[in-house]
Amino acid sequence: MSTSMDELQSVNDVAAYTAGEARTFHSATHEEILRGATADLYFVRSRELLSYAKKEHTEVAAEIFCSRPGVVAGVQEALNLLQHKRVSCWALPEGQAMEEKEVVMRIKGPYSQFGMYETALLGILASASGWATATRICREAAQGKPVYCFGARHVHPAVAPVMERAALVGGAENCSCILGAKLMGKEPIGTVPHAAALIIGDTLETALLYDQVMPPDSPRIILVDTFKDEAEESLRVAEALGDRLAGVRLDTPGERGGVPPGLVREVRARLDQAGFSHVQILVSGGITAERISLLQEAGADAFGVGSFISGSRAIDMTLDIKEIEGKPVAKRGRIPGLVDNPRLVHYR
Repeated sequence: MSTSMDELQSVNDVAAYTAGEARTFHSATHEEILRGATADLYFVRSRELLSYAKKEHTEVAAEIFCSRPGVVAGVQEALNLLQHKRVSCWALPEGQAMEEKEVVMRIKGPYSQFGMYETALLGILASASGWATATRICREAAQGKPVYCFGARHVHPAVAPVMERAALVGGAENCSCILGAKLMGKEPIGTVPHAAALIIGDTLETALLYDQVMPPDSPRIILVDTFKDEAEESLRVAEALGDRLAGVRLDTPGERGGVPPGLVREVRARLDQAGFSHVQILVSGGITAERISLLQEAGADAFGVGSFISGSRAIDMTLDIKEIEGKPVAKRGRIPGLVDNPRLVHYR
């Protein structure tokens, strides 16, 4: 665990700091985040100036507020960042709706205990809240049908589990990223990729192997758009697996028009006519909230959402000092003093 002595204290510390020539990945380690290596430089300058002025331990109260409405996420990680600091923290619980300009976190304590972490705190809350909000939009469009996050491939692997955990906070039923699911005490969800079917050479043979090899509690959901017509493949697989088939997955690429509502209606009708009404239809590939609304009306039962969640815009967060030594203060344009928000929960 990094200690205060390990944290970057001055611009000279920054100049002496090296990223390490042999590092495998460019993402920050936990220790680097705790040391302040991901901070904006001006917080190090501030720390050094306050130290010379003998004011680095000044007692302050700071508030973080959001730029637009959404779902708050990242709170647990933000609290973890401050867990060994001599500060008190209040925050909205993760998964709560937040209003524009609402205070989502309050921190009280010596400025030296948390000032260096402003960049990290804001980034954690902004990114996670953006992902959680996009997921909530999808969940509402699905009208009770499950939404799964399949967005790990669209972001850096260092943050993929953070993103998918945020999606679960926002209301996703589950996610495909192993670590993302495990962070929330879940087992990840997934079928098999086109690569497996292409190498095996046939959708039905792939389905039979899946049924033979995978554990009994692994739902038999088979990808049916690799080789032939989706409705035809769905029926082939359903006739072979019968009651063991839980669902089929439609992931038709954009080069062939993606998965339109008409295709979902046809597959649903043909499965029902053949006596396979128990087989559900999972759609994925370029799924947006708008498409979810159309596809669920057409008969889709579940939705795998990737870039709509992973590529969602972060919800900007701002931190303001609102009290110094118990006295209300604020920069121009802000109102001095703490903002009353009875929804904040005292965590420490």
